[in-house]
Amino acid sequence: MQAQRPEGYDPRAFPPFAVTVDLAVFTVRQERLQVLLVRRGQEPHAGRWALPGGFVLPDESAERAARRELAEETGLSDATAAGLHLEQLATYSDPDRDPRMRVVSVAYTALVPDLPEPRGGGDAAHARWLPHGAHGPLAFDHDTILADAHRRVGAKLEYTCLATAFCPPEFTLGELRQVYETVWGVTLDRPNFRRKVLATPGFVRAVDGPPRLTGGRGKPAALYRAGPATALHPPLLRPEGRTG
Repeated sequence: MQAQRPEGYDPRAFPPFAVTVDLAVFTVRQERLQVLLVRRGQEPHAGRWALPGGFVLPDESAERAARRELAEETGLSDATAAGLHLEQLATYSDPDRDPRMRVVSVAYTALVPDLPEPRGGGDAAHARWLPHGAHGPLAFDHDTILADAHRRVGAKLEYTCLATAFCPPEFTLGELRQVYETVWGVTLDRPNFRRKVLATPGFVRAVDGPPRLTGGRGKPAALYRAGPATALHPPLLRPEGRTG
C-alpha cells in the first residue's frame, strides 16, 4: 500500500535523479577469476566494456532490480538467479558519474559457479566473461566498483564459507582450493588446505557415492557439498604479504 503524501509537501522542490544498480559478477572459469562484462551499444561510452546493470523501475526495490538484471544478463531463469549469492556492496553517488543526468548507483556483487556464455540485454551490444584485470578501462566509475567488489570477496573468503558459492552443487576439495587460489592470486599447500577445510565444522559435508575423475593424475577425488556453516572458525587466512 502506497503511503499518502504529507499535506504541503512538494516533491518538485528537489531536483529529480535516477537510481540504478550495477553488478560485479565473478566466476571461476578455465582456472581464472573472470567477471561478467557488457559492451555498451549506446552512448554514453558506446563500445566500452561496463558492468551489467540498469535503472531501478518505479515498482521495484534495488535488490529486485539487481536480481532481474542478473537473470537477464546471464540468461538464467528468475528462479535460478534468485538462488545465487548476491549481496549489496556500496552506493556510488558522485554527481558527475553519469553524463546523462544525476544517477545514484546501488552496486551489488554476485558469485556464481561456471555458467554458459551470457547474453547482452538492454543497451548492451553483447556480454562476455572476461579475465579479471584483462579488459581495459571500464565505462563510468565501474573500475572503482569492480575493485571494491574484488577486495570484498577476497576478504570474505577468509572468515566466511562464501567460496562454495563459486562451486557447483557437488565439488572436490581441489575445486574449492582453486577458488581461493584464483581470487587471492596465491598457491596454497594442498595437504594443509585439506586439513583446515575438513577440520572446520559445517564448512563442507561429504557426498555419498562414487568419487569423481578430475582429469589429472592420481585416484578419483571425493565429492563434497556446502555445509550448513556460514562463518569459518578459525578463519582461513591468506598467506602473509598477499592482498589478492
